[in-house]
Parts: sequence; C-alpha cells; structure tokens
Amino acid sequence: MSKNNIVIREIEQEDNTQIECVIREVFIEYKLPLVGTAYEDSETPKMFETYSKTNEMYFVVTLNGMVEGGGGLKPLNGMETTICEVQKMYFSSRIRGKGLGRQLFLKCLEKAKSLGFKQCYIETIPELKEAIHIYETNGFKHLEASLGDTGHYNCGVWMLKDL
Repeated sequence: MSKNNIVIREIEQEDNTQIECVIREVFIEYKLPLVGTAYEDSETPKMFETYSKTNEMYFVVTLNGMVEGGGGLKPLNGMETTICEVQKMYFSSRIRGKGLGRQLFLKCLEKAKSLGFKQCYIETIPELKEAIHIYETNGFKHLEASLGDTGHYNCGVWMLKDL
C-alpha cells in the first residue's frame, strides 16, 4: 500500500454512508456490543451533519478515494466548556497496522488544543486493545468511571488527558 494513495481530510457529506459502513463493520468484526455504543447512535449515519459546529471536527482516512476510517472530536456532553471527547475512531482492516490510527489521533489532539479545550476524554471497549495502547502511549490515564453524558453504557474503558 503506497502512502500516496492515503489521504486524511475533513469529512464531506458524501462520506456519510462509507464511514457508517466502516464503523458498523468494526463492531461486527470484533463482536462488540451493538447497543449502548456508537453502533446504535443516531449520529452514525450522518457523521458530516453531526460534526458541523465550529468546535467539532471529524476526519476521514481514504485509500484510493474510498473512506476506510475516521475519527473526530466534540465537546463532551455535560462538560462542554473545557473537556472534549475523541469519538468514533474506527478503521477498516484494510488500513489497520499502518500507523494511521496514531496519526489521526494526534491530529484530533492538535485540533482540540487549537479549539481551546483543556482536557480530552476517551471511552472505548476493552476489546479494542490497539486503540487503548495508542491512548496510553499518548499520555491518557485510566479513570474509574465515565465522565459526561455520552449514552455509551457498554463502554468499560474511560481515559482522560490534560492538553
């Protein structure tokens, strides 16, 4: 896979269907809970519209013009003024293991800082060990309980980092 074929860019409306498929594929592949997670979020089919405010951002990763992954950030529900949340970061098996998760994650953290957030929150599912490793190696600390009001009651890993 040539790096020349990979692009990380802001989401466009026509990307909605492709990123929804990627997110849902990852849940099926890893046999993750489908309820109380991003799988059933009403936002998942309309990611462009979901991340359209000035203090929100969603990036997609394309390979040969096809969306193969993405991740974004928003203010954390219930703590909007100082804490953001990195959300819906999923990658198809076709691009995993290439360092793109780390690259996109760092891009999200840079954007969070530029938007003035003081902390960044993440919640995930224990089975997503590769993602948890990225978060830990970038200074995120484990929490004993969730923050904010995400509605993702089936996530069992909560992490926070000062920006």
